Amino acid sequence: MFNRKISAPLVLLLMLMPVMCSAAEIPDPVLAQWSHEINVTDKDGDQSIRVKATYYSNEYVEALIASEAEKNLWTADEMENYKYTLLKNLNLGECIPFHIDIYVRGLPMYAGPFDKHITMMVGKKRYQPVDYDKRFNFKILGPRDGMVYFPKYDPKTGKEILAGAKDVRLIFDSAISVALSPRGDVTWVWDLTKDRAKIGGGKAANRLEVDRLLKRSEKLNADREALRKQLEALDKEVGEVNSRIDELQSE
Repeated sequence: MFNRKISAPLVLLLMLMPVMCSAAEIPDPVLAQWSHEINVTDKDGDQSIRVKATYYSNEYVEALIASEAEKNLWTADEMENYKYTLLKNLNLGECIPFHIDIYVRGLPMYAGPFDKHITMMVGKKRYQPVDYDKRFNFKILGPRDGMVYFPKYDPKTGKEILAGAKDVRLIFDSAISVALSPRGDVTWVWDLTKDRAKIGGGKAANRLEVDRLLKRSEKLNADREALRKQLEALDKEVGEVNSRIDELQSE
């Protein structure tokens, strides 16, 4: 789709994508808007824990792309290639991504299975992660960070979960930490009405949507084939039942 050869700096950045997807280069106002943090120590001083959560809103993602493009003096094609790779790595076509940054001092923290201790709430509905960095399952002492992905579409209705929502909440189970447990679960709220940026449109977003639709088409075709086989089996059984009825009635 793109005729221009990707430059060497861009190739390096794409290789380092999981590391680079951080708040380091985001302007402070954007960072403050889409990141929340808690830093506590238990009453006996045995454990200190800092947990920081960043919601990858449209505004945050666009700010990251603009920051990298300006820093590396990319052309329009280079920026679109980077944007497509970033959106694909974040799985924004199918997921709602959060970056979790944890630092533990003193007693270690045991958070596994991590997906049982973190919940996303939209309205009155709760959602568990569909994927996450499995390093969160092991003993945490010192720094640990990674991505957590929640479903973008409701598994029952197929509708986009954040469509029309005013906010999204992330609930962190305090039971996994002696420092957090006395204060109860940690709940962070992001105001979606302030997310004015739009990722849709452009070559990168269109390529991502094509990827999503191709996967959806494959699933629908597989479901249709399964239903066809099921219908054939039912037709066969109906034929066998009718034949047996005819046999019994003719005796």
